[in-house]
Amino acid sequence: MKAIVYTKYGPPDVLHLKEVEKPIPKDDEVLIKVHAAEATKADCEMRSFNFQVKWFWLPLRIALGLIKPKKQILGVYFSGEVESVGKDVSKFKEGDQVFGAARLRMGAYGEYVCLPASYTLVPKPYNVGFEEAAAVPLGGLNALHFLRKANIQNGEKILVNGAGGSIGIFGVQIAKYMGAEVTAVDSTIKEDTLRRIGADHFFDYTKEDFTKSGQTYDVIFSMVAESSYSEYFKALNPKGRYVMANPRVSDMLRSVLTSKFTDKTAIFTFAGEKEEELLALKKMIEADKIKPIVDKIYPLEKAAEAHRRVETEQRLGPVVISVGNSST
Repeated sequence: MKAIVYTKYGPPDVLHLKEVEKPIPKDDEVLIKVHAAEATKADCEMRSFNFQVKWFWLPLRIALGLIKPKKQILGVYFSGEVESVGKDVSKFKEGDQVFGAARLRMGAYGEYVCLPASYTLVPKPYNVGFEEAAAVPLGGLNALHFLRKANIQNGEKILVNGAGGSIGIFGVQIAKYMGAEVTAVDSTIKEDTLRRIGADHFFDYTKEDFTKSGQTYDVIFSMVAESSYSEYFKALNPKGRYVMANPRVSDMLRSVLTSKFTDKTAIFTFAGEKEEELLALKKMIEADKIKPIVDKIYPLEKAAEAHRRVETEQRLGPVVISVGNSST
């Protein structure tokens, strides 16, 4: 089978198309023909080993490979079709259209991936294509997880910082679905898209600091690691919640004290990417309450270009690699 592999850490050019052995499912596994995979910021960070949040650098380096990557095929979030199942699998059958997450097994940048049937893998929404479905699990699972933790009530004011990225796109839509008044923060080129999917207000962070606007919020949901902890807390209403998707160690430590000694709460519990959550997203998509937004679609052999697009931070939503239509 064809796959995009990398044998050393570095820039996008370390990615290259290669013929590799097709995996064979074990008794408890599912073999999936991959149709599409999201090219994520995490993929780019693993490829270059340059992470936005630095505190987990060493444990990840040990896990993923000190000198070179142990797992040479990236790709965690994907959609595809079940080709075969192991003898102990009853949950899926040949021909099922699915989407989900490969966790640290990765491998979705290839034409086939083998995963345990117990992984976060559910039927694809019937009303979206494979490319759109592949754009859901990363952003959708993280946004739903954090916004549930924030316990958003109807009519509350929420600000989403980094609203134009994979998580933020779903954060805006899910918060709106939960009944919130949504303010989006990102660059000017993303304003039209964010307003179209439900943002009531918009700040261009390149021109204005929302913490200096005098506006306050019940919830601030931030994907930006460089966020100012103290300034964000000042922008919260009494009993407000600060939700951090990319926390620094200092922010995690401060959050314990803040939550204990003030009426405000800081939340940084990492997403578990549960099957129930992905099924909830599927239901929302099929009911037209939320929708995946795809910035650009690249063929498999242009995975390096997809990574460059992700790293520009100019994308309007997720970047997707179409795996099924690759050429040599």
